[in-house]
Amino acid sequence: MSNPVKPELATSVRAPKPAARALSSAGINAAAASLASLTSKLDYLSPADVTSVRLAYRFADQAHLGQLRNSGEPYITHPIAVAVQCAEWKLDAQALMAALLHDAMEDCGISKSDLIERFGPAVAELVDGLTKLEKLHFNTREENQAESFRKMLLAMARDVRVILIKLADRTHNMRTLSDAPREKWARIASETIDVYAPIAYRLGLNQTYRELQDLSFKFLNPWRHAILSKAVAKARSRRRDLIQKVQSDLDSTFSQHKMPVRIAGREKTIYSIYKKMDEKNLSFAQVTDIYGFRIIVPHLIDCYTALGLLHQLYKPVPGKFKDHIAISKINGYQSLHTTLVGPSGINVEFQLRTEAMHLVAETGVAAHWMYKEVSHGDVGENDRMGSKWLQSLLDIQDENRDATEFWEHVKVDLFPDAVYVFTPKSQIMAMPRGSTVIDFAYAIHSNVGDRTLSAKINGEPVPLRTEVKNGDVIEVITSAEATPNPAWLSFVRTARARSKIRQHLRTLAQTESEGLGERLLAQALRAEGIENVPASTPDSAVWDKLLRFSGSRTRAELMTDIGMGKRIATIVAKRLAVILTDTGEKPDALLLTRERFVTGEHISQGGVTIDGSESTSVIFATCCRPIPGDAIVGYLGRGVGLTIHTSDCPVAKKLFKKDSERFLSVDWADEPVRSFETGIVVTVNNGKGVLARVANVLANGEADITHIDMVNESAHGVMDLRFVIAVHDVNQLEAIFKNLRRTPAVVKVQRSKNASTNGP
Repeated sequence: MSNPVKPELATSVRAPKPAARALSSAGINAAAASLASLTSKLDYLSPADVTSVRLAYRFADQAHLGQLRNSGEPYITHPIAVAVQCAEWKLDAQALMAALLHDAMEDCGISKSDLIERFGPAVAELVDGLTKLEKLHFNTREENQAESFRKMLLAMARDVRVILIKLADRTHNMRTLSDAPREKWARIASETIDVYAPIAYRLGLNQTYRELQDLSFKFLNPWRHAILSKAVAKARSRRRDLIQKVQSDLDSTFSQHKMPVRIAGREKTIYSIYKKMDEKNLSFAQVTDIYGFRIIVPHLIDCYTALGLLHQLYKPVPGKFKDHIAISKINGYQSLHTTLVGPSGINVEFQLRTEAMHLVAETGVAAHWMYKEVSHGDVGENDRMGSKWLQSLLDIQDENRDATEFWEHVKVDLFPDAVYVFTPKSQIMAMPRGSTVIDFAYAIHSNVGDRTLSAKINGEPVPLRTEVKNGDVIEVITSAEATPNPAWLSFVRTARARSKIRQHLRTLAQTESEGLGERLLAQALRAEGIENVPASTPDSAVWDKLLRFSGSRTRAELMTDIGMGKRIATIVAKRLAVILTDTGEKPDALLLTRERFVTGEHISQGGVTIDGSESTSVIFATCCRPIPGDAIVGYLGRGVGLTIHTSDCPVAKKLFKKDSERFLSVDWADEPVRSFETGIVVTVNNGKGVLARVANVLANGEADITHIDMVNESAHGVMDLRFVIAVHDVNQLEAIFKNLRRTPAVVKVQRSKNASTNGP
């Protein structure tokens, strides 16, 4: 250990709780027995480390003196049980000491400084992290759960031992939950199956994952658990002969080929049986893989040799072989899986793995501490996988501080049903099922994702939203000019891709909003008779006063707030004009008169020119869908930037009555740089080929159709075809309307301005 432990015992701890009962001799014996179960598992530690663990036990024992659990046992039996689980994972001495002390700060008034003084900062940090987790309550309200989950995952990412100890703590609490008041069962069990079990799975702690699921199911659905437990016991009794026959056949086969193996039975958990019955609508009798066998062999090559022997012994079931050794699961799990037709025609599943793989399969990241003697190649890959996921949590946190969004990003990764794909250089990558080409690009590197232009799968060009499948070879084509598209957020699957895209869009929106804010303030300042916005320098008294008035920290922040509509440009401009006047700068009377004459009295802010290049800082309202040539106005919505409406839009008129100071004059640029969407309604006499003829007219008019909606046919055989099309301006739209009116079966053509949908 890096930090020596002071041998003194605690001399000042909180007095026992008044309600605590005197310890019975049975309770004392229980505590002694628990300590013996811990010390018997410490043979992997050095004598000095064992001494440190014993000192931590004595300190915890004295701190919890007089406290009892719900069962009536001394409270110290719980920290010992947690430490025993950690010892089974072969965690280091610091982790075992933290496990023994994990409730000392919470329940006994021990301070962090006390722990630093006696056991060193490393142990104190672990206990402090666990104490913070202990205070978390995963309520049903999403935002509370999100914040709690974020804190826990970040603590885990900084030191994985924190969550390992927490999982050991939760496992023991679940084992003894029947002693707790019944009204707590549902909350604690739900929290366990929704939060802690998925984390155990994601870290590869499969044994803990299965136990937490089973225990949660037992307390959430005690009746179903009891019924299924009895059914499994009966099936176990009925199939005893089958199991013995298979065991005998395996022993004979492997002995004959002089292959040393260890054969272990595997029984499906009650919860997994229930889930399979529920999801596939099966009866208990239809679940055929309740029992199976694990075959543990000395070396990796022996897995494949043993597989060959099994396939000679029993016939394999087609489509039921999986090689998780060549392509391990996303949490590091490795095994060969095969299902064979055993005696009496009953299917039996076999899992083949080495000892090191078995250790990783059961204990995941904990194998880093457990199996020092194995080669680094066996366990190291799993450890890297766990570390990679934990590091990704910190990356997502750095990019986004919002707890709910963080929770949204992370929860999609907790149950990754993986597919395995290849880069053009044949590198294997595991992706959650449902991942798209864009997810793959961001999995390679964020720069690759940000610059993705197109992609090929197995040599064929594909859309970027294409879902990847097992065995796909994916090539991503990038361009220095390409940038993330907001539409990608509608189909990406992984937390990393979603987080990186949102980070880029936030940065882009902030930059564009800052530029828009500069333009708005400059225009509003001209209306006050000031030609230019004064420069901001470190010692500028003008800007210092203006920022104090606005509450902004920097000029950039103020401009961004103006561009996002969080502040009104005219109000800021009036205040800035007053500050400038106080410093001796007088408004230009000629400019003041000209600007007010041009602007008019009905619009309270200065004008802006729109050319279509504004991206996220300017939104075109879908209630009226303005295009160049339309008379337009701009509404500076709170926190959403500038929304453009047609001047006759009913939604805009309602907003003007409520919020006139947020409107500003807007004009189209002489040469807009792109096309704009607008809605049209084509009323037709329904008949064969009508839609095709209308679509052909639109195509000949060089309009891009982005959406079609057909309204139900009326009693007179007339129907409305609603299109959203992209055009350059009103002149192009009028030409299209002219050609549509000449088309047979077309009754009427008009712009669609549905004020009831999608306002600003």
